[in-house]
Amino acid sequence: MERIQSLTVLLVSDLEKSKVFYQDVLGCEVTDWWALRNDTIKLGFKLLQAKEAQTINPNSSEDEVVWDAYAYADDFTALENIYNEWKQKGATFAQELTVSEFDWGIWKEFAIQDPDGYVLAIGSANKG
Repeated sequence: MERIQSLTVLLVSDLEKSKVFYQDVLGCEVTDWWALRNDTIKLGFKLLQAKEAQTINPNSSEDEVVWDAYAYADDFTALENIYNEWKQKGATFAQELTVSEFDWGIWKEFAIQDPDGYVLAIGSANKG
């Protein structure tokens, strides 16, 4: 397997609750240092306990879903498998699985929210 090349750092309100979510819902390997998923998607997070609630600041917009982290799936099958896995495990979806057509091909993506409201999106392309 390839190694994760970057980590998204997230300040969280309850470190233990976040670790459980990233492990049980997202399927990450969770340690004292990070939460990683390194299969058909490459996800890497550094979860840090926030000292104050106001330091937790997910990206936001009144008009659209704004991502805090984005990962790519190997292909549509992997993307749909992850979508179904996370749906079955009770993930909260900020954006259901959508399909967009472009002159270069098709793009599929979806996004979930973690316990602090961070939006984590996954996408994949099928180039024509």
